[in-house]
Amino acid sequence: QVQLAESGGGLVQAGGSLRLSCAASGRTFIWNTVAWFRQTPGKEREFVGRISPDGSGTFYTDAVKGRFTISRDNAKNAAYLQMNSLKPEDTAVYYCAAQATINGYAYWGQGTQVTVSS
Repeated sequence: QVQLAESGGGLVQAGGSLRLSCAASGRTFIWNTVAWFRQTPGKEREFVGRISPDGSGTFYTDAVKGRFTISRDNAKNAAYLQMNSLKPEDTAVYYCAAQATINGYAYWGQGTQVTVSS
């Protein structure tokens, strides 16, 4: 069992940066792929990117490639989403998720709001 909790969201001006954290509980975290998603009202949840269990591999959706970076510190049971050059269209609730399965990710955090003003 893994429990996830995001933090670090807030209000930032366009062009600014934010770093989101995903704190995990549970010993199996280090074995899990971790992903970040985002969702705006009335839209489906959108995949942002993911990181492999050992942190050696990352993958990003085109919309954030070159601006966002996912990292993790397994010793701290944590993952991070560094967001640079933020745009108003990045405004969303951001979620971290862990343990990819054929039916999607098994564990989800509660989300943290990111608002980018123009």
